[in-house]
Amino acid sequence: MEERRRLSILITPSAIFMLVLFVLPLLIMVVYTFRQGSFGPTSRIFTLAHYHDFLSDRALQGLLWRSVVQSFWISLISVCLAYPVAYHLSFQAGERKMTLLTIIIVTAWVSFLLRILAWKVLLGGSGAIASLAQSLGLSEEGMPFLIYSQEAVNLTLIYVWIPFVALPIFAGLERIDPSLHEAAYDLGCSRPEAFVRVTLPLSLPGVVAGFLFVFIPTVGEYVTPSLVGGTTGVMFGNIVRDQFVRALNWPLGSLMSLAMLIVVLIPLVIAARLFKFSDLAGL
Repeated sequence: MEERRRLSILITPSAIFMLVLFVLPLLIMVVYTFRQGSFGPTSRIFTLAHYHDFLSDRALQGLLWRSVVQSFWISLISVCLAYPVAYHLSFQAGERKMTLLTIIIVTAWVSFLLRILAWKVLLGGSGAIASLAQSLGLSEEGMPFLIYSQEAVNLTLIYVWIPFVALPIFAGLERIDPSLHEAAYDLGCSRPEAFVRVTLPLSLPGVVAGFLFVFIPTVGEYVTPSLVGGTTGVMFGNIVRDQFVRALNWPLGSLMSLAMLIVVLIPLVIAARLFKFSDLAGL
């Protein structure tokens, strides 16, 4: 009984925090999806019109699907680029491991907005990447290169998320018992075979965690597309933001947010069935 009491005391503040700042706003958002208007008398009228509008709008559904696919590829490429970094830190860096890890973490301390603006300058007409493209004959002088496109959004987000993906993969690799590699070599495995049969399967929880770290926030991303994407790099999050800020159509914006939340929950459910959340958290 004493142990249960202590456990309840420890859990209560976190439970209240989640209830007030996550569950309650989510319920309010669900209620808003049934309201006819955002303010005034129409906000007291409940209707299913917004559900009909969203389900009949192929453009919005297509944009949501495109954002999901785009987020998937951004997450996958980020994992593929971050895995060699984490592998080197875990097995090759030696005494420099913590120093290199600190350098990676420090780069993530720079403001998210500043890093995006830096890429906007690099991809602009007078930026370093545009100048290189002009010298190679890939673009005309004074013309921007890649800026205001879907490719610019992908490149910027991959750069931003690589440090965050490398950390859970590194944590997963650090949990692997070195004696397992020695046993694999003793049984005749080469280094590539040991990697495929031992290292990669045991590091999958960290890989999945890193993938979800990127996929979940990227589906609703709107800052990066606004700054470097232009009209061709718009994502679903930009439309959700416009519904709340410009159109002041909170019911439709809430419904779109709810649809995006459901889409994000799908890979979480799949990951929960394949792995324990304690494995994904590196515990």
